[in-house]
Amino acid sequence: MELIFWWMIPAALAVAVVTYWVARKRESGGSVRRPVAHGHRLTELPEYQAAVRRHRRWLTVAAVSGGVLMAAAVVAAARPAERSTVSPEQRNRDIVLCLDASGSMSSADAAVVEVFARLAQGFDGERIGLTVFDSSAVQVFPLTDDYDYVQEQLAVAKEAFDGASGSSGFLDGTWNGAGSSLIGDGLASCVQGFPAAEGGAEAGTAGTAERSRSVILATDNFVSGDPIFTLEEAAVLAKENEVRVYALNPGDYDYGTDREQPGAQLRTAAEGTGGAYYPLDSPEAVQDIIRKVQSTEATAFKAAPQAAVADRAEVPLGIALLSGLVLAGASWRLRP
Repeated sequence: MELIFWWMIPAALAVAVVTYWVARKRESGGSVRRPVAHGHRLTELPEYQAAVRRHRRWLTVAAVSGGVLMAAAVVAAARPAERSTVSPEQRNRDIVLCLDASGSMSSADAAVVEVFARLAQGFDGERIGLTVFDSSAVQVFPLTDDYDYVQEQLAVAKEAFDGASGSSGFLDGTWNGAGSSLIGDGLASCVQGFPAAEGGAEAGTAGTAERSRSVILATDNFVSGDPIFTLEEAAVLAKENEVRVYALNPGDYDYGTDREQPGAQLRTAAEGTGGAYYPLDSPEAVQDIIRKVQSTEATAFKAAPQAAVADRAEVPLGIALLSGLVLAGASWRLRP
């Protein structure tokens, strides 16, 4: 326990001493006493003496409670506090939100971002990143556990997909490749966006525990162009890197039961990594993805130590409150 503004106590004592000295000086130099004839007849009455004793008792109570009130207020103003060092607990799960921003998704991307925002609200301690892609992939923000920042960036993304003025540059860099809607390349970029699981600075941060890695991929799987990675090859890359893919499909309609249909291919790719497949409008999608991601093996680890200061003014404030109530009662009894 320490007083952050400790200098307030000696300053208050100095003010109290000066105030007392000035009051005594005025009392000794300004009062004039005049004799009263036969005053002893009044002062010797038992009722008078009893009244004087009561008055003195209440004066003493008022003086003591006033002094305690002032002392407690000064101590509270000096800000008693307790310093400690804490190591926040974090979860070693990483989640990359992977969004297809091609033309076939233009009518659904704003709704997808809303789902991403609801997903981010359901996580606690996991790191989240966002990558958007069309013919090339762009990382909007890296993995972070600053959820206020995540929500701010997702709000910017939604405004861009809603066509808000001034947000036309949000998708800059997503058209640098040949073709359009290169789903496999986009997924491969998201998979390769995770930091190394072992060694280097990352291992020093999370200890020796590997990080659980998940990609939440939003796409209709309508490919237009010649990608470097097919969806199947990107899914294999994800599995090799122990990345689970959870697919959200806003265009969940296939023409027939052929396994080569876009939705069927996307389901097969996601489930092949240990992940899952959902239509975007599925009411269970958000909670089910959160539950599945948080059920993956992950070890809690301690982040870098941080200094913490906790105010401990409740005791002096409580004493000040009690003293104030006693002083109010004494003042009421001392009223003329």
